[in-house]
Amino acid sequence: MSEPATSLDTRFSDPGSAATPWDTTLQVLKAAGLSWITTVRRDGRPHVSPLLTVWFDGALWFSTGATEQKAVNLRTSRHVVITTGCSSWDRGLDVVVEGEATRETSNGVLAQLARAWSAKWDGRWHYQARDGAFHHPGGGEALVFRVTPRKILAFGKGTFTHTSYRFTPPTTSTPT
Repeated sequence: MSEPATSLDTRFSDPGSAATPWDTTLQVLKAAGLSWITTVRRDGRPHVSPLLTVWFDGALWFSTGATEQKAVNLRTSRHVVITTGCSSWDRGLDVVVEGEATRETSNGVLAQLARAWSAKWDGRWHYQARDGAFHHPGGGEALVFRVTPRKILAFGKGTFTHTSYRFTPPTTSTPT
């Protein structure tokens, strides 16, 4: 993933502050123990739910059961917002990721993600990748989704900053 276009919104930032460096925001996404996802129900109402995420290969990944509300919602709309940060108003960094969730079914990619989940949570999550999904050792299947960011916002607190990162969508080449 290339570096995103970064800008500071001075309307919501302390005078003289600087944009939060991308590496700082990326570290918050990688270290997040808990994130919150917002999906859109068929009737347009939002649905918010906590979940675990992994940053891998330039995207944020999550898993969910096929009958959970977020999975049901993703059948109608792939637009999601994932947030993480801290509940303090005067310190820390809150991060908002906007993008579309796409299901991953490649067992090779899923096996890499299963290792990433296990490494991030000290081996407490033991997924097996098969049949295009994660499988829990005691039974149960989880669908896996990739959220490639379109825009990420970082809200610095203490010294208040509002940083926006915009990502260039991947281009596909057409043979000539």
